[in-house]
Amino acid sequence: MKKILLFLFIPLLSFGQVIEETSLKKNSEFPIGSSIRFVQFMQDEKIQNLQKHHFDSYTAGNDMKMYQIVPSEGNYQWSRVDSIVNYTKSNNQRLFGHTLIWHSATPKWVEKKAKKNPKWLEEFMNEYIHKYVSRYKGKVDGWDVVNEGLNTKGSGFRQESIWYKTMGKKYIEKAFKYAHKADPKAILFYNDFNIERDTLKFNSMMKMIEDFLERDVPISGIGFQMHIRMDIPNEIIEYTLKRAASTGLQIHLSEVDIIFNSHDDNKGGGIQTYNNITTEMLNQQAIKYEELVNIYKKTVPKSQQYGITFWGFNDRDTWINRFFKIKDWPCIYDEKLNPKPAFYGFLNGLKN
Repeated sequence: MKKILLFLFIPLLSFGQVIEETSLKKNSEFPIGSSIRFVQFMQDEKIQNLQKHHFDSYTAGNDMKMYQIVPSEGNYQWSRVDSIVNYTKSNNQRLFGHTLIWHSATPKWVEKKAKKNPKWLEEFMNEYIHKYVSRYKGKVDGWDVVNEGLNTKGSGFRQESIWYKTMGKKYIEKAFKYAHKADPKAILFYNDFNIERDTLKFNSMMKMIEDFLERDVPISGIGFQMHIRMDIPNEIIEYTLKRAASTGLQIHLSEVDIIFNSHDDNKGGGIQTYNNITTEMLNQQAIKYEELVNIYKKTVPKSQQYGITFWGFNDRDTWINRFFKIKDWPCIYDEKLNPKPAFYGFLNGLKN
C-alpha cells in the first residue's frame, strides 16, 4: 500500500520546485524521448510544452520514414525533416532517425520497380541511404537502420519483405554498411518488437548481431521497441536485456508503452478484455513502469544506456488504439494530458 500511495502523492512545492522535481529528463542519467508526429505537434502548444519539459530526445513517428522522404521516384522531400532538425537544435534535444529501411514504410513505387528490375533495388538502397544520412550527418545522432527485419513470431527473417525477397538476408548488413559510410559517427541500430519476450525471435536476432560483430559489420546498437503488456514477466525482460547488453552495444528502449488488453500483432487485431480503467489497474501500471526502468538501469551498463523513448506519451494520441482498434491506456499521461500514476512510477524508477 505504501508503494501505491507514493505514486499518488505530490508534495506541496513552489511552481519552480515542482517543475524541477517532476521533469523526467532532469531526473535521468540517460536521455528520455518520445515519438512525435510533427504537423499535429506544432499545432498543439500544451503538447509542445510537455515535450520540452520532460524530454531531451526526439524520435519522428512517421515523418522520417521512406514513404515520406521519397514518395515518388527522384522526388526527395526534405522540408519536414529540416524543420524537425531546427526544432531539436533550438531546444537542445537529441534527434533520433526512425527509420531507414522498413518493409511497411517502403513506397509502392519502390516495390513495383524492384519486382521488374531486382538489381535496381540495391542501387536505390545505396543512393537513398547515402543522400539521406549524408544530408543530416552530425545532425541526427543515431538511426534505426533496419526496423523489423525478423518474423513477427518465432525464428527467421521476414521473408515477405520486398527487401528480403529481392536481396536476401544480406540486405540488412548492406544497409548498415551504406549508413556507416555516409556518417561514420552515427550510432546505428537494429530495431524490433517482441524480442524482449519471444525467445526464438530474440535468439535469431542475437545470432545475426553476433555474426555482424564477428565480421565487423558496423552495427552500434539494439533497439527494443518494448511494446509490452502488463502480464509480461519481468524476469524475461531482464534476461533478454542482460544478454543483449553482453554484446557491448548501445541498448535503446525505443518505443515504450504498457497495455492492459492484448492483440495478435496485426492491424485491427486487438482483443478488448478491459473496457474501463480502474484505480487498481492504474497503480499496477505505475509499478510496472517503475520496474521497467529499474531493470534497464540494473542490466544495462551506464556506458550502453542510449535511453528510453516512449512511442507517444499520452493516451489521447496513442497509436495502440488506432492500429489495433481497441480502447487502452498505455501511456504515462492520460487523455486530458494529465500525469497518471504511471508517470510517477516511471519518475520514481529514474530517481531511485
